[in-house]
Amino acid sequence: MSVHLQIEATRGAARAGKLITAHGEVETPVFMPVGTLASVKGVSQDVLEELGVQILLCNTYHLYLRPGIETIRQMGGLHRFMSWDRAILTDSGGFQVFSLNDLRKVNEEGVVFRSHLDGSPHFLSPEKAMEVQIELGADVIMVFDECTEYPADAQRARASMELTLRWAERCKNYFEANKHEVPWSTNAGELRSAGRTNASAPRCALTWPPFTLYKSRHGDGRESRGGNRGFHGNWGSDCQSFCR
Repeated sequence: MSVHLQIEATRGAARAGKLITAHGEVETPVFMPVGTLASVKGVSQDVLEELGVQILLCNTYHLYLRPGIETIRQMGGLHRFMSWDRAILTDSGGFQVFSLNDLRKVNEEGVVFRSHLDGSPHFLSPEKAMEVQIELGADVIMVFDECTEYPADAQRARASMELTLRWAERCKNYFEANKHEVPWSTNAGELRSAGRTNASAPRCALTWPPFTLYKSRHGDGRESRGGNRGFHGNWGSDCQSFCR
């Protein structure tokens, strides 16, 4: 079963709906606060809950480097690590790697880069981006994409788009083979019994195609609960979710 987007109302091209996840419902369009390092700076979790925040965005690249994925997985996943029982979206790390400029090198297999923290070498591929996000246990995860610099001519933009599509296919293949490995899956029963999750919802979802949920990075809005980056828009018929 896939994550379900339920359309509640329409007017022209505008839509309002509910995204059903394993950690609750997300009303769309939505404002999605950014918790880069598993914490929204200056705002405690109880305040976020009081404000009615239904989903947070966390940063794969930064969590991968510090405190590290194994640490978070051992603690039962990102939800338990940050004491957040509602939905979480993780980005793929593609934009952060892009922003490293001279510290990265892109090829067909992925991106070789150096940590901005200590200069240590790392390699992030579509498969690795999926592995990391699945281990984090987010409800919605992003496919790994190559971000295009600006300005870019038509040839460069097309080459980047085609590379991203090839990476997206690899992301989907890896996700389909490993989607049941979310760290909080064994605890789904107790969460449901506590009334903090939808019992019929899937355990995680992969957004597809890649530009559906992260279009704001390229200048468009989108609907996955736009956070401090201004995510707001629609992602219904333009997007398919693949998950358990």
